[in-house]
Amino acid sequence: MFQPSQFQPQWWMRNAHLQTMLPTISRRNLTFPTISERLELEDGDFLDLAWTVLPTAENIKPIVIIFHGLEGSVESPYVKGIMRAVNAAGWIGLVMHFRGCSEEPNRLLRAYHSGDTSDASYVIGLIAKRYPNAPLFAVGYSLGGSVLTHYLAQTGKQSQLLAASVVSAPLLLAESAERIKKGFSKAYQRRLIKRLQASVVRKFEHLDMRNALNLTTKQVKKLNTFIEFDDRVTAPLHGFKNALDYYRQCSSLQFLHKIETPTLFIHAEDDPFLTKKVIPNAKDMSANIVFELSRYGGHVGFVYGSILKPKYWLEERFPTWFNEFTKDKKR
Repeated sequence: MFQPSQFQPQWWMRNAHLQTMLPTISRRNLTFPTISERLELEDGDFLDLAWTVLPTAENIKPIVIIFHGLEGSVESPYVKGIMRAVNAAGWIGLVMHFRGCSEEPNRLLRAYHSGDTSDASYVIGLIAKRYPNAPLFAVGYSLGGSVLTHYLAQTGKQSQLLAASVVSAPLLLAESAERIKKGFSKAYQRRLIKRLQASVVRKFEHLDMRNALNLTTKQVKKLNTFIEFDDRVTAPLHGFKNALDYYRQCSSLQFLHKIETPTLFIHAEDDPFLTKKVIPNAKDMSANIVFELSRYGGHVGFVYGSILKPKYWLEERFPTWFNEFTKDKKR
């Protein structure tokens, strides 16, 4: 169901680009200590986790699993912010780095993409098994929100999460790839593409990327849009025919009706990464979804307060949502 958002920024903070950039700029020096854990995978690769604290097997505190956005990490300001908020609530936070997004390149040719739930499913299952008495929640930002949406739709009633929340997710990938090519949004594309290019180029040092992609490092650096990058890198590395095939199969809007876990979607109409076409109709969603649509908020922004003391609404909203499922409830 649709639900009006309570987010109301001051008039001078209503610009979409200011909302998108301010959280990063204002918290550039934000620090939050974490505990690292590496999971060795059966395919020979690894996943790096980051904990607020490492729980004991008897832990009964809620655990919030965080899925970052494209080329994000535990060092991303929005991730540090939610980790601090989770810690302040007396809960435990856990970041799952997508392959290649921690400090060390992953070992295999493959990386990650919007529809790949294998690693997320593995980590959620592992945490559920390790800590059977702990309520499990998850938050997904942008691409991480797309991955979490896919996981929830695929698992249905077998989801091991008590509740989830998704913010600024690109529910229609082709629309998002076109939107970010236009206007000032090109600046976001340029910044993210440079990071993707660097990640791929690093792999040329220890993997046969040239044959896998039929590209040189020089050619990789000339893939300047998401459509070009997904067509020449994401698609061939992950079994898709081309970028459009990837977008068609992995756009998660088509799967919202399958979600059985209580899930809060948060979206801003002015998101400079997305078009209004990603906003679902009521008939697209299952009864387990609460979709909060705000007029303002940008992309993973939702900032209010003053310029000297900005406040980050998402870090208030997520704990409030999850807290509804911890009151007098057992897993």
